[in-house]
Amino acid sequence: MEVGQMQRWFVEFTKSLFMEEGFLQWSIFAAPRQDDSNPDFVVEVVCLFFQDSKKLLNDLTSTLEQQDVDFKKVDAHVHQLKGSSSNIGAQRVKNACAVFCNFWEDQNLGGCMRCLQQVKQEFYLAKNKLETLFTMERQIVAAGSSISAMEITSF
Repeated sequence: MEVGQMQRWFVEFTKSLFMEEGFLQWSIFAAPRQDDSNPDFVVEVVCLFFQDSKKLLNDLTSTLEQQDVDFKKVDAHVHQLKGSSSNIGAQRVKNACAVFCNFWEDQNLGGCMRCLQQVKQEFYLAKNKLETLFTMERQIVAAGSSISAMEITSF
């Protein structure tokens, strides 16, 4: 496949993530991409987010499955996940965590369990989409080209 076509697909896929599907908040995600001094910065930060979030989701699941649920721990896990999602611009994950907080405040275990499934779904969808985006970018770079800041900030 020609590099120009890969670049166009990359730009269209990126547009869909931000504008149509609402996975990410562009203003937060794009700013560090424009820094040429560390081109892998965004990938590194997002990979750390994936690792930390998986642990938080496992901890949250474990906490909610306890006989006597410690809602203070639930609060800590959900707010940490919500904050880190917000920091990288993972909009749909952050929004699912906000809904979760409503059930946590009422100490509604059934609602928390349902929301946990929604948070997990949004997290894994975002993870898959971002991994696809990063793979596309690596393929473009491997083909001897790049994605310019102009191309990805033009929408």
